Order: sequence, then structure tokens, then C-alpha cells
Amino acid sequence: MCEIFVKADPHLYECRARSIRLHGAVTSIRLENLFWHALEEIASRDSMSVNQLITKLYDELVEYRGEVDNFTSFLRVCCLRYLSLMVDGEISTDKRIPLKGMPAMNGGTNMVLAQSGKY
Repeated sequence: MCEIFVKADPHLYECRARSIRLHGAVTSIRLENLFWHALEEIASRDSMSVNQLITKLYDELVEYRGEVDNFTSFLRVCCLRYLSLMVDGEISTDKRIPLKGMPAMNGGTNMVLAQSGKY
């Protein structure tokens, strides 16, 4: 069983930090390359840059939760939920179809990767 995990390309789990600007404040986000790849895919589906996507996710999280405790972990969960929702057929695997406007799992339309109650 572990072979499918231990034989992963080491590049995928190497960390990379990116500096981004959130509403004028410069911050650094450190994620494994696999998560950066997923964020790039999510952003490209809606014709956004990764920085634009991260700002949108941050703003929506603040709007929905009122605060941000661990934003880097939140980004990792977004990536995993994105991949999981595609595998489960909840969102299209056709990367040409934007995510914007897709109904959120909780009935709303604003949250990019809303809570589904599945996990």
C-alpha cells in the first residue's frame, strides 16, 4: 500500500514560499509544491492568478468565519477538497469549466469550496 505514497516525486513534497500582498500587507505563504500546483489549477479555472485566488479565499473566509486562524492549513484543505470533490463527481473534472458560480455544497453560491458536511 505505501508504495503509491513513498514513490511520489520528491519535488511534490518540497516546500516553496511565496510572498503575496493581501490588501496592502505583504505576507509569505509556505506550501508543498503539490498544493501550489492545485492552487494554480483552481485559479486558472476562473482566469485568476494564484495571488488573486488566495486573496479571494482569504476575503471569503473572513466574511464567512470572521477571522483567520491558520490560513496556510486552510489553503491545504481547499486543495484537498477541490481534488476530492472532483473525484466524487461534485465538480467537473473539465478544467475549462470555471468554478465561479458553481453552487456551494451548503446551498450558497459565494464560497469557492464550501463546507459539505462530508468530513
